[in-house]
Amino acid sequence: MSATIRYSIIIPMFNEEAVIQETYRRIKKVMGTTGEPYELLFVNDGSTDHCADMIEEYSHWDESVRLIDLSRNFGHQVAITAGMDYAQGDAIVIIDADLQDPPKLILEMIEEWKVGFEVVYAKRVKRRGESLFKKWTASLFYRVLRYSTDISIPVDTGDFRLIDRKVCDQLKRLPEKNRFVRGLVSWVGFRQKAIEYERDERLAGETKYPLKRMIKLSLDGITSFSYKPLKLAGYLGGVLSAAGFLYLMDVLYLAIFTDSVVKGWASMIGITLTFNGFVLVMLGILGEYVGRIYDETKGRPLYIVQEVYGGQPQVVQEKRKIQLNK
Repeated sequence: MSATIRYSIIIPMFNEEAVIQETYRRIKKVMGTTGEPYELLFVNDGSTDHCADMIEEYSHWDESVRLIDLSRNFGHQVAITAGMDYAQGDAIVIIDADLQDPPKLILEMIEEWKVGFEVVYAKRVKRRGESLFKKWTASLFYRVLRYSTDISIPVDTGDFRLIDRKVCDQLKRLPEKNRFVRGLVSWVGFRQKAIEYERDERLAGETKYPLKRMIKLSLDGITSFSYKPLKLAGYLGGVLSAAGFLYLMDVLYLAIFTDSVVKGWASMIGITLTFNGFVLVMLGILGEYVGRIYDETKGRPLYIVQEVYGGQPQVVQEKRKIQLNK
């Protein structure tokens, strides 16, 4: 742990050229009011625009700025993890580069941290600039996640939060590849507190979490912290099998002991298709878990750092990079 840096601000970014200059300005202004040493850790997650070049230029004349340049796009949650690996501060703040989360809220988080809370997370009470579909699916996801998991993951919260150095050190010990950082923060425990706020719409640019990525994040969250989907599939399979067996007994009774003509073979086809569909869904759920097991067994590094700019001498940067990529 650094003896000089008090706060580390982790800012993952992916193609945020349109907003990154304003993001830097606002966060810099907020952190300047603390009167304490800080660092701004911009993690470039394989951007194809010029946002990384802009931050690299800032790092030449602003010693508080560091750029962790990943070799390709590894995903938002991995970029946050890379930032935590490099963070040196006593308190670490995670905030996205799109300015939907207000940087001024960092000051309230710091105040709560100073009175003893090791995790201070921002809870959304209103989401501006988002479609009804996204709001509804996000609300549904958090509530399904809360029901599915065995730990208490706060609803309506993202990754915008402050964590203490001891929390960060514990998170760095967790090796899983398909990461769900906000769930991992809840899993490690410690004293936690929510701060409510209204989330703004994006200042510029496009969302980096389209439906496909949201679905993947949802699956990562559920499969990382619960096996209830497997149990639910088993329960539903038992119910459907019992119903099918009873229906078969009724058909056999009519065919053997009565003169009634067994009708409804169209319904039988429908029932068969329903059962087959259920089997395929269950295999899909199993596949999600097996795929994640496969990812864990490959032993590949979580990310690869292409270069680190600013913040410390190049010799120290190279030594740290070697340690993290072992």
